[in-house]
Amino acid sequence: MQFKVPQNVQREDKIVGPLTLKQLIVCGIGFAVDYAIYTTLAKEYIWVTWILPVLIVAIITVAFAFVRPLDLSFSKYIIRWLEFMLIPRQRFWIQGSAESYPSALQAEQSSTKEEKKKEAKAIEALDKHKKLEEITKILNRQKNPENLPKSDKL
Repeated sequence: MQFKVPQNVQREDKIVGPLTLKQLIVCGIGFAVDYAIYTTLAKEYIWVTWILPVLIVAIITVAFAFVRPLDLSFSKYIIRWLEFMLIPRQRFWIQGSAESYPSALQAEQSSTKEEKKKEAKAIEALDKHKKLEEITKILNRQKNPENLPKSDKL
């Protein structure tokens, strides 16, 4: 018995024509807001007054639904751009400082987990330092056998 194995599982399915479900939802919400603006403003004002807000909302809707700069969705692109503009670009390393700049897309962790991680890293660093000292002593003994006690010489 042979089965078809899906090849492009990362690609979103097309629901209506060339539109995916996410694009269809974004367009539906955006154009519903657009229609609401049109109906409220067109009753009392001439077309010059309501055309600008309607066009702005339509352009934003189309951008969020269809524009993919740098192969990212438009919303992720905006978030990354804001992160680039707000977070300092030049960073300085200061020994012992624990200040970091987390990404805007990453979830923040609780301080207790961070404290436990810091303690574990400190313990690991001490263990590595002790092991390194032991290895250094062993290597120094092998290089200089005259420094060994008489019972340790071969």
